[in-house]
Amino acid sequence: MKNKTLATWLTFLGGPLGLHRFYLKGLGDLLGWILPIPTALGLYGIERVQQLGQDDRWSWVLIPLLGFTIAGCALMAIIYGLMTPEKWNARFNPALDPAAAPGQTHWFTVVGIAASLMVGTAVLMASLAFSFQRYFEYQIEEARKISQ
Repeated sequence: MKNKTLATWLTFLGGPLGLHRFYLKGLGDLLGWILPIPTALGLYGIERVQQLGQDDRWSWVLIPLLGFTIAGCALMAIIYGLMTPEKWNARFNPALDPAAAPGQTHWFTVVGIAASLMVGTAVLMASLAFSFQRYFEYQIEEARKISQ
């Protein structure tokens, strides 16, 4: 039996590592094995910024990968949490009654949805802001070089 509340929290907390995919679909899930790659690349981008400074152009690409992965997993946590018990059980617990307990929404599910919404939105906006700020600063710098 796959519990909706547990899946919501696994997606929110361990989604960038693919933990929710392994829980819901098993260890043979290809996307579950691929999800840690953009997460690791994003962490590498953060490490590059710490070592080389904010002018490192590769970090402009790598850091948003982490942010978009976290935001995407937060969105999936919201989708899982808001799924009706009938749809949840039909998709992940087909042998159970459509109104069975694993698909029910509890207060802890709602807290997971709210946390996913807050953190996912903040991370997405921070990733976009970082990328666009660095891109426009680079454009201004290049324009100054051309004008001189």
